[in-house]
Amino acid sequence: MNREEQRKENRQGKSLAGQLRFFIRLIMFILMIPAVTSLVVTAWYAVSFQQSVSLMGDVAALRPVVEEEIPEKLWSVIAGRSSYAGSGVDETIRQVNEELDSFLQQAGNDAGSRILVARRTMDTLASYADQIEKEMEDESVPVTVSEGTLEEVRSVASLIGNMLEAFIEDEAVEANRKNEQFNHMFRYVAGLSVLLILGSVFLTGWAGKQQEKSVRMAIGHLEQFTKELAAGNLQARVTTVPVEELSGLTRDVNAMAEQLENLMEQNRQEQENLKKAELRTLQAQINPHFLYNTLDTIVWQAQSGKNEEVIALTKSLSDFFRSSLSSGEDWVTVEQEMKHLNGYLSIQKTRYRDILNYEVTADPEMNSYMILKLLLQPLAENALYHGIKYKRGGGRIFVRGSLKNGMLCFEVQDTGSGMTPEKLEEVRGAMRRGRQMRRDPNEPEPGGGFGLYNVDQRIRLYYNQDRGLQIESGPEGTTVSFAVPAMSPEKTQTEHMQREK
Repeated sequence: MNREEQRKENRQGKSLAGQLRFFIRLIMFILMIPAVTSLVVTAWYAVSFQQSVSLMGDVAALRPVVEEEIPEKLWSVIAGRSSYAGSGVDETIRQVNEELDSFLQQAGNDAGSRILVARRTMDTLASYADQIEKEMEDESVPVTVSEGTLEEVRSVASLIGNMLEAFIEDEAVEANRKNEQFNHMFRYVAGLSVLLILGSVFLTGWAGKQQEKSVRMAIGHLEQFTKELAAGNLQARVTTVPVEELSGLTRDVNAMAEQLENLMEQNRQEQENLKKAELRTLQAQINPHFLYNTLDTIVWQAQSGKNEEVIALTKSLSDFFRSSLSSGEDWVTVEQEMKHLNGYLSIQKTRYRDILNYEVTADPEMNSYMILKLLLQPLAENALYHGIKYKRGGGRIFVRGSLKNGMLCFEVQDTGSGMTPEKLEEVRGAMRRGRQMRRDPNEPEPGGGFGLYNVDQRIRLYYNQDRGLQIESGPEGTTVSFAVPAMSPEKTQTEHMQREK
């Protein structure tokens, strides 16, 4: 509201007092009681609500630090990319503990108990971090032992994250309870105002009736606003009323609603960006064991004088990484995705020539359509390491692509050992709940690369569809399939720009 409008509003409020003189002054004095009460109650609840929202936002921001940043830094130490002192793990843990101590002072007794448990659990996480430091200093300790300790760190970090999430839920319930108290108090103030106005009518006659009408209208707007706000309509605003005593309250309430809407939208956007960043990080990962073993195979073949095999394997490895990077783009043509898959399977065929055979087929009309990259190779990797590698006599991998009713349909089938019904239901249930299966820390070369979970989540997020991977398995092997819309390069670029907005 600009100054001219504010002066106009003030003149309107004063004109009522000037016209009704003593009686209007009396009415205004009486109305100041509920008005001031409303301002105090509203201000108190606004501050309290703002503190709850701010606290929930701070706790939500701390959660990825515990669940992702600390395990990632410890993994960098285990992988040899940095020293323990240079990783900054101890500093991060210290900062998290300081944040939790701060939250503990701000939270109430009931919700604060969760923060207290989380703070104590951080001591357990810190002890695991110290254990990893000692294991890395002792060169006789195998890396697999440290990887097992890291899995315990991730489990503890996930437990702390769940505690923080539960704390946020408790705070949300408490905020809703405060909002209900606010509505109850405001209705009480509104009722008191009506009684005071009715009493003023007997003293002021026609002037009291006019004042009653104005105050009723103002309170009606505020009551309607609080009902809409309680119903979840954060875009609701109170219209300006020509009553000086209530105009400030109207502005404060509108400002509170606007600030609440901005905070909720900011929190939603931050969570969405965090999820996208997490998936992009998963997409950028490359299994180091695959690269090391492939290079070892190239060296072995070169030493054996198998020049043609060395040339073919090196070319396949070059094509594989060129397709993996794809200039940083998220989307590639089906032809490029198939070339990347063939490069991967060709390399693995060289390594596992006695146990692996494969066949890749796709309708030629699919080649020019765009697809989210790195969807097929992780499924083939999963089929190799979990289906064929440990089966006596090896097996085959069949990859099929077809275009049906405007959908790109893919199927990765292996003739491996398959899964038991219990294991199959466990995998399906994990994907339905949006959780990643825990990997055996003793497995030397984790199969699946990104894994079924990550491919399923990327399909759901980037294609905005409820259905991701479909898995069927039995004694004869496992089949994993999915279908995504067939999109031209132009349509893919348009939707990507809209998504980034």
